[in-house]
Amino acid sequence: MSDATPLATTDALFFERADALLDRAAAERIVREGLAGTDDGELFLEYRESENISLDDGRIRSAGFDTSYGFGLRAILGEEAGFAHAGEISEAALKRAAATVSSVRAGRSGTASLAPQASNSRLYSPDNPLGAGSFAGRTNVLGEIDAYARSRDSRVVQVSASISGEWQAVQIIRADGTRVADLRPLVRMNVSVVVENDGRRETGGTGLGGRYGYERLIDPATWKGAVDEALRQALVNLESRPAPAAEMDVVLGSGWPGILLHEAIGHGLEGDFNRKKTSAFAGLMGQRIAAPGVTVVDDGTLPDRRGSLTIDDEGTPTNRTVLIEDGILVGFLQDRLNARLMGERATGNGRRQSYAHAPMPRMTNTLMEGGTATTEEMISSVKRGLYAVNFGGGQVDITSGKFVFSASEAYMIEDGKIGAPVKGATLIGNGPDSLTKVEMIGNDMALDPGVGTCGKNGQGVPVGVGQPTLKISGLTVGGTAT
Repeated sequence: MSDATPLATTDALFFERADALLDRAAAERIVREGLAGTDDGELFLEYRESENISLDDGRIRSAGFDTSYGFGLRAILGEEAGFAHAGEISEAALKRAAATVSSVRAGRSGTASLAPQASNSRLYSPDNPLGAGSFAGRTNVLGEIDAYARSRDSRVVQVSASISGEWQAVQIIRADGTRVADLRPLVRMNVSVVVENDGRRETGGTGLGGRYGYERLIDPATWKGAVDEALRQALVNLESRPAPAAEMDVVLGSGWPGILLHEAIGHGLEGDFNRKKTSAFAGLMGQRIAAPGVTVVDDGTLPDRRGSLTIDDEGTPTNRTVLIEDGILVGFLQDRLNARLMGERATGNGRRQSYAHAPMPRMTNTLMEGGTATTEEMISSVKRGLYAVNFGGGQVDITSGKFVFSASEAYMIEDGKIGAPVKGATLIGNGPDSLTKVEMIGNDMALDPGVGTCGKNGQGVPVGVGQPTLKISGLTVGGTAT
């Protein structure tokens, strides 16, 4: 692990390079003058290296490396925000940006907000994963994945795999001269396997990743486990039959199925939607919105997790924020702007995709805490229903809370026993309503393997999800069986 502090490392990147066009003193002066008389704002400096290597049927399909470098400057007064960004870090560009964002004042003035409290925690190594090992070595691992998958089962007809990584260095400077920085590694692997038997083809896939180095991903035990899981899912789907369409009890598996919680409930608990009263949960603070036993938290402080951040993109340390406690709505996810306007505290959830985007309230790692029931108890309590183990895509309407999610691995439950696998099952419901239908909560809370990316207002950020196995009564299941 590097001994250099994030501030020292980012100073070297932004201000001390031989070709630097901006020095630190000038940056602080321009920010101070440009944000004078505003309520809040910051200069967000970013350097990012990223690479992606993908393989399809034994051949490298694409390989790329990219470096981005720039800043975003924001000034806030009341509910209004001025934002400007540039793909270069220079004194001239920063002066132009300051002139642009300062127009938000329009003859008015505000009261400067206090800077976020500093944090000395490190949730992940600051080292650049792209600097470890070799590009060729990572490419070779993909070839080994292809060969291994084909050796496991003669029905494998296609293998796709990818490895990606990035290193993001950020520094945030406020008008009062406060500076914070973070060095963020992020890696990910995906494996997809297609199997064929008697003319029928089915696919299985899995992924994993987090804020750590490549060494975890390219360890043979890790990637072989990923291949085995993708193959298992594909072979299960090969035996599946069309899912029926009906209202039935549903048992949701632990871990990645928490994506339903993230989409159908988590977004509705973000501060901007509630301040603007466009969320299905607006105005319900302190009221029961879920069944007893349901506790939902957003935790950005979990070490090495994909959704974790030492500080958010406004410089606020991330937190473990309780959103629903024993069924009662107790909190929202807040960035600095919405927290100030709602008279609440920022929770460390101000996030942005890059320097070219303004921050807004976003989730980090959103999970439901575990209960006491076992999976066997939940399955045995269902006369006829669905056991949804894994999910693919889905969508939700924030205002109404209505959602549609497709299950990538699911089984029928018949007379309290797991039956045949089914394909084409979709879960249709309403997030707030579904929370009240949780009947049993498992003792097996698990986090997803590290593959989540959340979209909001055109911005994508890495996130994590998690939950225990859950039994939910009376969900609508869409299917194709007649």
